[in-house]
Amino acid sequence: MVTVTQADSTPGRFDYYLLSLSWSPEYCARSHRDDEMQCARPYAFVVHGLWPQDEHGWPSDCPSRERVPDATIERMLPLMPNRGLIIHEWRRHGTCSGFKADAYFSLVEQVYHSINIPARYQRLTTALSVATSELRRDLLAANPAMPKNALILQCAGSYLQEVRICLDRELKPRACSSDQRNRCGSSVLLRPMRSNAR
Repeated sequence: MVTVTQADSTPGRFDYYLLSLSWSPEYCARSHRDDEMQCARPYAFVVHGLWPQDEHGWPSDCPSRERVPDATIERMLPLMPNRGLIIHEWRRHGTCSGFKADAYFSLVEQVYHSINIPARYQRLTTALSVATSELRRDLLAANPAMPKNALILQCAGSYLQEVRICLDRELKPRACSSDQRNRCGSSVLLRPMRSNAR
């Protein structure tokens, strides 16, 4: 992402949403912390965040004193398996949505469950090398209403880090703005999911 932020951080004033799905095995391979809640379990894609975006830049850290209720945190842990991440995402991005915390995270759940992940990426027990074009094709075929330019892939070197999906304010897939760029080469490596036998 280009590091540009919107000067106007008025809650609810933005153009579209970006859903970021993190490939959990990659996060856990690179994390310098022993993140037991996430990394001791066999997660595949998890929610990194649902970010309000502008056509150029994005709002962040909008004014709010609201805290995320404990019950909301507990409800979100299957999708965002890290308490600190849930709180951070609310402060950094959720506060700009114009919603209260519980309503914002209900939106996150709704969007997450509206995206179909192909079966081959749900139970990955061995490393997978796949052409970037094939990964994109698989994701688009599983989500036929999604325009090609609504899907952005982010890699760390050759390894898949995130899949990003742009949605309009009614949560329908739409083209991403020019700020969003694919950051993967011609092929992508997916680390296998962690075993839960620890």
